Amino acid sequence: MIVYGASGHGKVIIEILENILTPHIEIWDDAVKPPVWEYEVKPPLPAPQPIADEMIISIGVNATRKKVADRFCERVTFGKAIHSTAFISKRATIGEGTVVMANVTVNADVKVGRHCILNTSCSIDHDCVLGDYVHISPGAALSGDVHVGEGTHIGTGASTIQGVRIGKWCNIGVGAVVVKDIPDYATAVGNPARVIKIKQP
Repeated sequence: MIVYGASGHGKVIIEILENILTPHIEIWDDAVKPPVWEYEVKPPLPAPQPIADEMIISIGVNATRKKVADRFCERVTFGKAIHSTAFISKRATIGEGTVVMANVTVNADVKVGRHCILNTSCSIDHDCVLGDYVHISPGAALSGDVHVGEGTHIGTGASTIQGVRIGKWCNIGVGAVVVKDIPDYATAVGNPARVIKIKQP
């Protein structure tokens, strides 16, 4: 498995891959960087050379992760990394490139998109739908039937009531409590969460 991005987030993904006994782990980065533990950091294979191994993009910034996925999508198959302590319902679906960290819960009929991050100990309840490039931060909790649009970041410890709709490319602040729908491109903070700005695309 190729881990693209020699970052702190990448360290967590490497340890997930070690946890699930991935036989071969390689780190790529565009910048020249020192080794990560015993793993040498290598430059990517140049285009249009095909890439044989699967890849996971270890970049926490959602928009940057999307750019990298677009750059490599024609040359590589994206894998998944799911920690052995995560509970994933057999009726949930997890998209390619997604990482699921330790002690995460993903319940029945959840649909998680491509290249998402389900961070440490977050909880995704029944019938939730997460778009591509979503990041659910540590300890955040989505009640049942919550929809989260593409590229949205849910902050550490944030929570939602059942059935809310959160738009695409939003930022939900640390500890926010979402009790009503949030429009696209909004930043929302507080308890209850209120929109403080909308960044037009």
